[in-house]
Amino acid sequence: MRIAVLGTGGTIASRLDQYGAAQPVDPVSELVVGLDLGEVVVEARDLFVKDSSALTTADQALIVGEVAAALADPAVDGVVVTHGTDTAEETAYLLDLVHTDDRPVVLTGAQRPADAPDADGPRNLRDALRVAADPAARRLGVLVAFDGLVLAARGTRKVHTHQTAAFAQPDGGALGRVVDGRLVLDGVPAHREHLEDDLLEIASVRVDIAAVYPGVDGTALRAFADAGARGVVLVATGAGNANPAIVAAVADLTRQGVVVGLTTRVDTGPVAGIYGGGGGGADLVAAGAVPLGTLRAGQGRILLLALLAALGDAERVRAALPAYL
Repeated sequence: MRIAVLGTGGTIASRLDQYGAAQPVDPVSELVVGLDLGEVVVEARDLFVKDSSALTTADQALIVGEVAAALADPAVDGVVVTHGTDTAEETAYLLDLVHTDDRPVVLTGAQRPADAPDADGPRNLRDALRVAADPAARRLGVLVAFDGLVLAARGTRKVHTHQTAAFAQPDGGALGRVVDGRLVLDGVPAHREHLEDDLLEIASVRVDIAAVYPGVDGTALRAFADAGARGVVLVATGAGNANPAIVAAVADLTRQGVVVGLTTRVDTGPVAGIYGGGGGGADLVAAGAVPLGTLRAGQGRILLLALLAALGDAERVRAALPAYL
């Protein structure tokens, strides 16, 4: 089996500097040295070496393009991307939105630097390579392999700041596990819709995230629109609720052609237009906000970015959104 490994930096490639801060410095070719991979042949190269908190939309678009380029080689059986944990859920979902190949793409990383005595990167990378090489992973789309779990890209979120069990599927559960170097599946991904992989304009699309809290008004929403945002993800309370000032701002943005996606700050459960009374979810939906189901802010923003880049027109994006939820 032949697996392409694309490095982007992150904690898995980091070492402590003289001040005790982790800095990504290791090339991905060094990360695969010494791993027991059996018959898996690795072709490793770096795209860049960065903290994932510093990634741009252009960086994520580059990853998408390089994964597609790797899979253009029919001799490649799968792709592994090493990635920082801070924004891995966004990159994984963007990849999944355009990935139609049967061959697996697996993201992994680490919570501990490479020079930590209990570094988790080697195990995670070995597991990711095993999953990418396993025929059972074909047709599952883009996966995240971390701390022994295998998760579908859509709905996966970082759930702890420093523990090795960093990722979970709060609204669905893991697809499977890696046991003794073998993928054991417990399920398959939910229905997946795909976009054309020509998202060359995605880096020029602005989509922002705004939070709801007691006393908030529409200042941030209108400022984002004034700055050129074509979409805004509204992180509401409860099942997707706000207040009359936010409802008014959502209506203003909708009239201006800005797509407002509605999510929540609550960890689990879908967004729904249940409450009225001037500021509830029902009022936000009536003002033009589109509920994002169980997607939270990071992946909701990626979906708006991708749809706006692919479809352009705000009304087409609003109409298309429910099919992806």
